[in-house]
Amino acid sequence: MVQLVGSLRKEVAESLSTCRVLVVGAGGIGCELLKNLVLTGFKNIEVIDLDIIDVSNLNRQFLFQKKHVGKSKAQVAKESVLQFCPTANITAYHDSIMNPDYNVEFFRNFMLVMNALDNRAARNHVNRMCLAADIPLIESGTAGYLGQVTVIKKGLTECYECQPKPTQKTFPGCTIRNTPSEPIHCIVWAKYLFNQLFGEEDADQEVSPDTADPEASWNPAETEARAMASETDGDIKRVSTKEWARSTGYDPAKLFNKLFKDDIMYLLTMDKLWKKRKAPLPLDWHQLESQGNVVSIEAVGLKDQQVLGVWGYCQLFQHSIETLRSELQEKGDGAELVWDKDDAPALDFVTAAANLRMHIFSMTMKSRFDIKSMAGNIIPAIATTNAIIAGLIVMEGLKVVSGELESCRTIFLNKHPNLRKKLLVPCILDPPCANCYVCASRPEVTVKLNVLKTTVLALQDRILKERFGMVAPDVNIEDGKGTILISSEEGETDANNGKFLSDFGIRNGSRLQSDDFLQDYTLLINVLHAEDLEKDVEFEVVGDAPDKAPPPPSNQEDASSIANGNKDSAQPSTSNAAAEVDDVMIVESEGEEEEEASSSSAAAVPTSGTKRKHLDDETGEASVKRPRTNQSHEAADAEDDDDDDDIIALD
Repeated sequence: MVQLVGSLRKEVAESLSTCRVLVVGAGGIGCELLKNLVLTGFKNIEVIDLDIIDVSNLNRQFLFQKKHVGKSKAQVAKESVLQFCPTANITAYHDSIMNPDYNVEFFRNFMLVMNALDNRAARNHVNRMCLAADIPLIESGTAGYLGQVTVIKKGLTECYECQPKPTQKTFPGCTIRNTPSEPIHCIVWAKYLFNQLFGEEDADQEVSPDTADPEASWNPAETEARAMASETDGDIKRVSTKEWARSTGYDPAKLFNKLFKDDIMYLLTMDKLWKKRKAPLPLDWHQLESQGNVVSIEAVGLKDQQVLGVWGYCQLFQHSIETLRSELQEKGDGAELVWDKDDAPALDFVTAAANLRMHIFSMTMKSRFDIKSMAGNIIPAIATTNAIIAGLIVMEGLKVVSGELESCRTIFLNKHPNLRKKLLVPCILDPPCANCYVCASRPEVTVKLNVLKTTVLALQDRILKERFGMVAPDVNIEDGKGTILISSEEGETDANNGKFLSDFGIRNGSRLQSDDFLQDYTLLINVLHAEDLEKDVEFEVVGDAPDKAPPPPSNQEDASSIANGNKDSAQPSTSNAAAEVDDVMIVESEGEEEEEASSSSAAAVPTSGTKRKHLDDETGEASVKRPRTNQSHEAADAEDDDDDDDIIALD
């Protein structure tokens, strides 16, 4: 007779009490998961999370209360879970899982790792660490009513990076700076402006008019005359935005006239831009101020749902700048602020700046709620979805602990039952992809770039770190001499950063070996020199690479309901393609934020791909399994041309 301890076999219960597990993330899924683990019988748990508790977390992360706002999520989660099971041994880390302290040896201390994350950079990193340590990983994610759980084991299953994932959509710089046509363009511009004024300046986030715009055919003499306003209103010179703002003491009126009057007048001199577009209308602070009481419109409804008048956003612009200026002064010289959608002054600034730009370019202005949803890429999380997914994680975890990896499954949670009346659809795990650039026996990729224009720093930051997810790469040129191009040792190869790849003899056909010793990962890179890359494209990955993922279709009804009932808010783009039976997406949003990917923008919309049929675990029939996608807003990247309010990935 089988002996039971509660609902578990005795040997399984004993294994749970002795095995060590790591939970990465203590947010929506993480809170439910930690509670489930201790109630199931897991005794030795370590949890890591970098974030602190915000008031917006309290509606679904039930281990936290109002008194905990501002405290470490990992630490408070530990304290709350211990009330369920005081005998559990729980260690909490208020830290990033990407910290070098959590190396391969750290991961080897665990029998199982469970991810409750919501960003690709951290997921990629944990995937590689578990592969290097040969430790099973349970990956999960939710987006509204949708969810998924899958098990990853080196050599037996696909790793997290085996399947293509659509990259985040971005826009050419000239669209953001010169010719915005959608609200999201103005919101991206406002976020860039925040960094230019208060945060870390990035040359790729310039907000001033782009005079190199290939569409702009203008007369230099006329431009000079029209732009003379820049020399009279606020003594503006074409220098660093932050440098000039500091010289004015962050004067709201001068900033306003520079951004919304002078720069717009400068744009108007680019004649060709406005032949087939409606020209923007400059705004003048002093003129609006004198008309403030006349043009102001009394907003109605909930505060965050209100759409103010132009002067209302002028006042919000002024107030937010004064608040952010004070915060900078408190931090001292050289301080920088970091954009956070939950920071009220930062959100107020982006809301005001984005709406003023929308008005200038004849777009309908948006509420603070809509701006936050679009700027923060928010799809509202649902507590019951998190609870279901957390339960499924534990069920798969029990199989791993019992040594029954062959019975593990990828499980999809649908919003509506399929034709067989099932909300949960289990699929057999796929074997590793032979061409995966992470878990293949000899990872190798081909990268097309211009060796005459690509710097060593761009190779390190844009390609190795952002595109291929490395943390601390070391790069050697396979030239027979082992020339060191990039070293992870601080300062060792800094002199190389500004040099071009061609300066080191790198040309078409050259091979680079990149090692990340933290991840125990080596990648061979074949260089394909090209001088015909599209504008604003720094490089392309050739062949079977993750940016070839297809945009998964979704139906209109699902997309609408995921946006808190507000059709103009965080509504994902939709496709008109009819949904197939068992058609679900692997999504990744609701978990807990580790450090976000360092990029401020990403590559272009994914191209087409092929669906793969998988056998349903219960019926043996074929069901559709989609390539994994990043975050819920990427779950439907096929844009509806009729909807200007579609949301894209930004962060």
